[in-house]
Amino acid sequence: MTTQQFETDLHSEYLRADLFLSMGQPTEAARILVPVVEAEPANEAALELLARSYFGSAQLNRAEETLGRLVELAPSNAWARRALARTLERQSRQDEAAAHHRLADALGAAR
Repeated sequence: MTTQQFETDLHSEYLRADLFLSMGQPTEAARILVPVVEAEPANEAALELLARSYFGSAQLNRAEETLGRLVELAPSNAWARRALARTLERQSRQDEAAAHHRLADALGAAR
């Protein structure tokens, strides 16, 4: 398999996962995305979609871990900060969430 074919396959899998998520099947989307993120660990779009999939399927620890990786890669990603805050809130960790809400507000994220 050439590098271009590998990248095309990863992109196809990303699009397939996006479709599953939009159809209300976040668990299946996450299953598809795990190998994509493993192959491209710095791919912010794939990490975001994986985090959304985990959040949507109430896999909050995994969502938190994935969002933490995304925030580490892109500290000024306001969406990731807000999503991390909401994930922490769903785990009854309001104090930790507050710091991320403040950062998201400062970065201009919508509430």
